[in-house]
Amino acid sequence: MTNKTNLILAITGASGVIYGIRLLERLQHITSIRTHLILSPPAFTTIEQETDLQAEDVIALADEHHAYENIGAPIASGSFPSAGMIVSPCSIKSLSSIASSHADNLITRAADVQLKEGRPLLLMVRETPLHIGHLRLMLAAAEIGAVIMPPIPAMYTRPSSLDELIDHTVTRTLQRFGLDLPDAYQWEGTVHQNSK
Repeated sequence: MTNKTNLILAITGASGVIYGIRLLERLQHITSIRTHLILSPPAFTTIEQETDLQAEDVIALADEHHAYENIGAPIASGSFPSAGMIVSPCSIKSLSSIASSHADNLITRAADVQLKEGRPLLLMVRETPLHIGHLRLMLAAAEIGAVIMPPIPAMYTRPSSLDELIDHTVTRTLQRFGLDLPDAYQWEGTVHQNSK
């Protein structure tokens, strides 16, 4: 028996799998959290295309891995305690299924469980440009309780590398779950300089 808090993370086949991977890496250092990972079938391909990792390397970063097809997994039940779920990145296909409660795989079933139980569900929707159909899907998901958080880079931190951009987004994502992150950037207001 463990007293760790469960957090579910799904990685779909959308571009931007590094966000999900970096979340797993970061969560490894938060000893109070037990991670439960689901990879969609396209995620296996995207991981190999966009990173130097194999899917097995990503799976090894999680405490538990659950098969995409296994809708009988513990995380598919509202009786399974969790702090919520992150879909990072979230493809438009997954967004569509979640918005319409079409729970035909473990990602969409676990997401639907979070919503029906009133737990946080954060969708890092990764697509651009967005047509009105995409926007309607995001609105529908938000109306039933999901947080829509596209991984849009923040420039106010004046990042000097791609890693800094990714890490800032990952930190902001984890802060939505109330995690104490001592190294998180905190905005201190606009700096006014005297103009000559």
